[in-house]
Amino acid sequence: MLSKNLLRFLYDLKENNYKEWFHENKPTYHLVKKEFVQLIANTIADIAQFDNSVKNIDPKKCIFRINRDIRFSKDKSPYKTNFGGFIVPGGRNAGFAGYYIHIEPENCFLAGGIYMPPPDRLKAVRTEIFENTDDFKKIINDKNFKKHFKEIASEDKLKTAPKGFPKDFEDIDLLRHKHYTVIKYIKEDLVTSNKFTDEIIETFKALYPFNSFINDAINYQLSLNE
Repeated sequence: MLSKNLLRFLYDLKENNYKEWFHENKPTYHLVKKEFVQLIANTIADIAQFDNSVKNIDPKKCIFRINRDIRFSKDKSPYKTNFGGFIVPGGRNAGFAGYYIHIEPENCFLAGGIYMPPPDRLKAVRTEIFENTDDFKKIINDKNFKKHFKEIASEDKLKTAPKGFPKDFEDIDLLRHKHYTVIKYIKEDLVTSNKFTDEIIETFKALYPFNSFINDAINYQLSLNE
């Protein structure tokens, strides 16, 4: 459960996204960030009950910086208006599928999977799906999975079959994804309620088989390269 202070800070930051305001309100930022870090720490402990791969991860290594990279962006706002935490084996930059919590004014969600994987890892996931299609379809069509996630995020897909795979493959649509991610939007009043923790764990339990399938594929490929 998060306090309303965290969302209130993000709303204020959205309206005052410049360095002077942020520096004046840095004490508040540190307080609400500490609150978010604690949420991630608690969530790691809860996930570890069914996914041992995240056990003992440092919550600070899961949280994204609030400073934006504005070098190549037309939007020069210096700060993100969200708190994001990606719970994944090895930390947020490890290149595996994981569990993501996103808190932002009017845009709160729980998500997971793997986003923008490098070519070798993307190919590993596609190969695993190609060779074990029925197992993958069983995961994404599972009743509990569908309860939380309607489908794999469909933006940024190839228009045809990826290189190295047959164009006439019956389930070629499953291989055209450039990312294997799923998302579930949640209401702000849930974020600040005592039901939020239960919602997180229930959702991430449903996500676990999807993440495991992806990470097993990546780990197998890594083992071949050793």
